[in-house]
Amino acid sequence: MLSSSDSGLKNLSSAEMNKIRQKRKVLSLLHTYGTASAPELSKWLKISLPTCIQLLNDLTDSGFVKNLGTGESSGGRKPVLYGLPDDGFYVIACDIARYSANLVIVDACNKFVTPITEVKTHIDDPELVDKLYEASKLLAQTYQIPRERIYGVGVDMPGLIDSKTGINYTIKDKNYQNIHRNLKHRFSKPVYVDNDARMHAYGEFYFGAAKGAKDAIIIHWSWGLGLGIFVNGQLYSGFRGFAGEFSHIPMVENGDLCICGKRGCLETIASSNTIMKMVRQGFAGNEISSLLNQFKNRPDEITPEDVIAAARGGDEFSISILNEVGIAMGKGLSYIIQLLNPEVIVLSGPISKARQYVLSSVQQSLNRLCLEKISRHTRITISDFGDQSALLGTSEMVFQKVFAEFNFTMETSDNFHQTKST
Repeated sequence: MLSSSDSGLKNLSSAEMNKIRQKRKVLSLLHTYGTASAPELSKWLKISLPTCIQLLNDLTDSGFVKNLGTGESSGGRKPVLYGLPDDGFYVIACDIARYSANLVIVDACNKFVTPITEVKTHIDDPELVDKLYEASKLLAQTYQIPRERIYGVGVDMPGLIDSKTGINYTIKDKNYQNIHRNLKHRFSKPVYVDNDARMHAYGEFYFGAAKGAKDAIIIHWSWGLGLGIFVNGQLYSGFRGFAGEFSHIPMVENGDLCICGKRGCLETIASSNTIMKMVRQGFAGNEISSLLNQFKNRPDEITPEDVIAAARGGDEFSISILNEVGIAMGKGLSYIIQLLNPEVIVLSGPISKARQYVLSSVQQSLNRLCLEKISRHTRITISDFGDQSALLGTSEMVFQKVFAEFNFTMETSDNFHQTKST
């Protein structure tokens, strides 16, 4: 029986379909490992060496695979190495935050081949899809990326997202909730849409601080608290794709109102919103602080990054804010550790850049609230990627989708130079 990705190939024989699937696996393996020899690929694919060599010859003749010459030998003939061509495959990755989006074009070696472009938009912007499309089109034209070699588009964004359907239920206007459908109609390319926290997690798991771990928790610590879960090496999304709503765990009875409409969520005591609330309280209470003196006549311009900078400069008021936020985060993490017993917890996002000013208080909470035999083996670390982890995670997810459904024709459907559809 044909999968949905093979529906356009239903007239092919079973032998031809099997060959296509084997070729897809070759592309996927070369993307994952960078280079490989025919003997290695035949072992991974569990096919004969002559069959594997024939597949590689076909792919090389078509320009989808490149012969890289001979590699090092541990004895005997040096193996011929194969890889993907540098300019053969590209995807567009987009990371949508609360007030803006970052766009970049990525090649199959996971390299950013264009600068990251910022687009002023948000998830409830009725022009979101058109803005992403126009920015992507300009980026491809400016850096001479052939449109027929852009094989997919990936978008991560905040909200309750069903990753199977690409519907974001947090978008207020129901006409715009099916972001997958709207993007695919505009770009005419394969599209992948997922929650931003899960794509941050994906980037850290494959390329960053969680690489090599099987059971990992990755938290994007910003205005919200997005959480990605890896269990036994697999990204866990839950029954409907909603797993990881760490922000909205109730923590304080009759606490502050959260953006979700409930009170006392973790987001209200451990996020950038918390930091800014405490800064406003400091202004109202005339706290003694270099931060407040610096922004005396422009308090609305203070950002969480300013609070972190002031803490590094020794400002006690700013240090106390970060300490309180870290204690609250540690309380939230204590539940995660005792439920899932992860090998590593990676903290990414703007607040994680405070490093020791939050880590010490996080650990203080864990020491107080966790069973020591469970928590002592969980490593807590800070991401070095920052916001780029989401772009890397999104692009990787798109490449996996592209290679799983590849139809081996360079004549991809594309409307980058068509007029805007009505």
